Amino acid sequence: MIKNSKETSDRIAHLAAVILAKLSASSIEKELAGSALAQHHTSKHTSAAIGKVAGKVLASPQACEEAKELAGSVLAQVRNLHEQSPAR
Repeated sequence: MIKNSKETSDRIAHLAAVILAKLSASSIEKELAGSALAQHHTSKHTSAAIGKVAGKVLASPQACEEAKELAGSVLAQVRNLHEQSPAR
């Protein structure tokens, strides 16, 4: 198991705060923003479940640029690079 030492940058944290304050932001955008903020200046990392959501956002042609930027940041911070999400 490889640990990931990345954390959310100040720029991404600001973008996440803007998304959370935006009334028209989708629940997925807000979930990604919350995850990014939770990882700003902390030792927390993205769970496999949120990583899966982030991957879907990055693959979606309908996702806005802000959502994709948050998704990329969150995906880069997955807790363990070889972690598997629980079967559902």
